[in-house]
Amino acid sequence: MSVAQELEPAKDIIFPPGDIYSNEPPLESDLHLRQIILLLQCLELWWQNRNDFYVAGNLTIYYSQRQLKSEEFRGPDFFVVLGCDRKPRKSWVIWQEDGKYPNIIVELLSPSTKATDKGLKKQIYQDIFRTPEYFWFDPNNLEFVGFHLVDGNYQPIEPNPQGWLWSQQLDLYLGVQDNQLRYFTAQGQLVPTPQELAEQEKQRADEERQRAQQEKQRAAQEKQRAERLAAKLRELNIDPDNL
Repeated sequence: MSVAQELEPAKDIIFPPGDIYSNEPPLESDLHLRQIILLLQCLELWWQNRNDFYVAGNLTIYYSQRQLKSEEFRGPDFFVVLGCDRKPRKSWVIWQEDGKYPNIIVELLSPSTKATDKGLKKQIYQDIFRTPEYFWFDPNNLEFVGFHLVDGNYQPIEPNPQGWLWSQQLDLYLGVQDNQLRYFTAQGQLVPTPQELAEQEKQRADEERQRAQQEKQRAAQEKQRAERLAAKLRELNIDPDNL
């Protein structure tokens, strides 16, 4: 059976008229939802000054060669498209986006989806989407695997000593920390969440205030020492101003 045949939707699905909306089912669990939000927030914060990408979670990608929204569509858990306008979308429609497919896809495994994520979806992302990088991550058992496209076929990405996988598309590592999939820089620094960044900035501000207070205290102590020395010199009939 061909990929297109396997993707044929049920006859009783009713699609909205006009604009093409995302048509994705609810997420498997709270872990899946939180993981998608984490990937979205961290990358959008890291690339806050860029306007040449689109990042989404649990959003439908329509890719029918006949430009029909009723056939050939998939909804990756997380994907990034490079070289496009950064703007909100109701779905990603290939024929409305200059034929652009995702540069990177991450699927979050679950008991009900892992066979498809590792089989049919992997085949679609390799053979039809030609997505350069594909990762899957299981939020429950922390299984994490990545592939990059080499000569038309997915080849495993070799992990570094920390077990992280390098993404050439993002210019970042992806790796598991505290049971979550996170981004890391080439230098090994964790890409922060907005909350973590705010906490870091608050800590830096607190440290700056402490240093300023310490400097103020040292200046006061130096002034007191100088005044005591001047007083002793005057007791000895020595004018400190002439020294």
